[in-house]
Amino acid sequence: MPKNSKAVKRELDDDVTESVKDLLSNEDACDDSFKKSSLIVNNHEGERKECDVEEGGSDGEEEERPAWNSKLQYILAQVGFSVGLGNVWRFPYLCQKNGGGAYLVPYLILLILIGIPLFFLELAVGQRIRRGSIGVWNYISPRLGGIGFASCVVCFFVALYYNVIISWSLFYFSQSFQQPLPWHECPLIKNKTSTYVVPECEKSSATTYYWYREALDISDNISVGGGLNWKMTVCLLVAWSIVCLAMIKGIQSSGKVMYFSSLFPYVVLICFLVRALLLKGSVDGIRHMFTPKLEIMLEAKVWREAATQVFFALGLGFGGVIAFSSYNKRDNNCHFDAVLVSFINFFTSVLATLVVFAVLGFKANIMNSKCVALNTNKIVSLLGNGIEPSLIPHHINLTLVSQVSAEDYKQMIDIIERVKEGQFHTLGLASCSIEDELNKAVQGTGLAFIAFTEAMTHFPASPFWSVMFFLMLVNLGLGSMFGTIEGILTPLVDTFKVRKEFLTVGCCALAFSIGLLFVQRSGNYYVTMFDDYSATLPLLIVVVLENVAIAWVYGIDKFFEDLKDMLGFTPYRFYYYMWKYITPILLLVLLCASFIQLSMTPPSYSAWIQEEAKEQTLHFPPWGIVVCISLVVMAIMPVPVVFGLRYFNIIDDGPSGLSTVSYKKGRIIKETARPGEDDDTSLIQGKSPSEQPSPMPGNSIYRKQSGSGGPDADTAPNGRYGIGYLMADLPDMPESDL
Repeated sequence: MPKNSKAVKRELDDDVTESVKDLLSNEDACDDSFKKSSLIVNNHEGERKECDVEEGGSDGEEEERPAWNSKLQYILAQVGFSVGLGNVWRFPYLCQKNGGGAYLVPYLILLILIGIPLFFLELAVGQRIRRGSIGVWNYISPRLGGIGFASCVVCFFVALYYNVIISWSLFYFSQSFQQPLPWHECPLIKNKTSTYVVPECEKSSATTYYWYREALDISDNISVGGGLNWKMTVCLLVAWSIVCLAMIKGIQSSGKVMYFSSLFPYVVLICFLVRALLLKGSVDGIRHMFTPKLEIMLEAKVWREAATQVFFALGLGFGGVIAFSSYNKRDNNCHFDAVLVSFINFFTSVLATLVVFAVLGFKANIMNSKCVALNTNKIVSLLGNGIEPSLIPHHINLTLVSQVSAEDYKQMIDIIERVKEGQFHTLGLASCSIEDELNKAVQGTGLAFIAFTEAMTHFPASPFWSVMFFLMLVNLGLGSMFGTIEGILTPLVDTFKVRKEFLTVGCCALAFSIGLLFVQRSGNYYVTMFDDYSATLPLLIVVVLENVAIAWVYGIDKFFEDLKDMLGFTPYRFYYYMWKYITPILLLVLLCASFIQLSMTPPSYSAWIQEEAKEQTLHFPPWGIVVCISLVVMAIMPVPVVFGLRYFNIIDDGPSGLSTVSYKKGRIIKETARPGEDDDTSLIQGKSPSEQPSPMPGNSIYRKQSGSGGPDADTAPNGRYGIGYLMADLPDMPESDL
């Protein structure tokens, strides 16, 4: 027994028995029995049988639940899962689009009202029940057991296309070991008589051409498959091989990889920030980012997009958070973890935004300088032929075009525009503004593979920075992939008791096979389809049901008692009102807004038209719309199916039939219900045993810690030769509600 444990003395045939609740509240961090213990059953004939019971489990087969090697490893795993590609290429775009620095205000408010409470809820449930998403929600309410299956389906859908993005990053990483970089300039076509630039590249840009033609070799629309892109197929195979090898041993293997995959992106981001700040124009980008547009904050769309970003940034509803926390000690302070990881995620987004806008500010200055030089040459050619030389200020020397600054050019343009007025547009002169360049909002692949790659071509030692950048993207993606795959594997292993190694290999092989859909020439359009429709609505519905299951089905008061029992202190009352009222209402509003937005916007995608060398928005064909709807329906279908099967008693309305549950140090012991007892309990909603004495006093069921003595020490069924036995048939024995 831990030294700081409080003993509750009771006189019962001169035996001293520890209070179960005290044992639950005073878990020893170094107790080896945290992972494994023994269940000993003495029947009335004096026979004894012993079986190993897994903590949090309910069966009698021998098994151990893995545990994190350290708290740091666990925090890095949660940070790696929550901090992903969206922090680098989605958050900066939303910040720029929705009011600059002012966008941080609604984001922070919604992080506190939605993000942290729901993240804390998932951490607490996973840690307490020590099961994946299927087991957790099946225990909370068997009729809501479909929530866990829905999470698994969504995780699988997301994993299919998320690893494709990692494969794109691997391709660019492999191409970065060249000087100059292959997307530095447009390729040339040589024939017998002349040499000319590829028309598609000349109409767009070198980085845009390389992305769409060299990397993706994209088709003009989704209906034209075009066959497999072998380069991307090989990269996808490598990506799935990495994930498989990292996950094959569970958290024992993936936990070690987390030290690199979670920390390396921060090293790269800091290096990029320092380097970018030393470049001309970086301050312009940062100033543009933090200039608040307060009037935009009043728009409902800003709050909806902020809530959606908070929701997906923390990985809520995927099951990865629950899976990772299920390998924790049950007395771990998960409230501290929830707040810590949430704010690490937020500050990572801000850091990434600083880096992105510093680099884009540098790029905007370069593009602006090119614009000034080009249009100054136009002015020189128009002097005396549409523009009078007297309109040019005397201090500006047009004989040295390269020395004309952006300020000089702006002064010339203002004068010419005032004088010419109606004729100005016929001159074909551009305004050349840094603000205009920065307002060209880009996100996702457009930011990572076009805008950022173009900026890096102007860096000194550009191959080095390109290698670092794409290696960072690979690591950000892998951290999120580990959590996503864990959200699939852990529930299935817990539920169906299959070997994790075989399941991991089978899952990755199946995902790679289906993923070939995304590496054909039209694959990018399928990535867009899955990204838009396979996760948003299903995950929102899953998290709404999670919140309702805890707050209203299981009971918020019971849950608070369980948290107090597990953490050793009562959580702030703030969470009580959040979980019971505020968060469900906000989630329902967000769900309705997202549904309305999706239903009002016809399913469409951005296609690259090769002849015109530009993007064009196209609507999905009828079969594509059917696929979009099917993705949403398939992801949510497990919820009503399981509910119906339970409701109509087609399968047992409980995880393992009629049984009572006893706990000791966070372990769940399943006991067959005794005749005469009518304790209608489930594995999660434990109730106090019957007040009636057992009709078979010889059938005492108690627990012995593994390795705590030989058979001779167990001669007394009431455990009077040692502390740590739990008499399951003692009347008035306090038990946890969870």
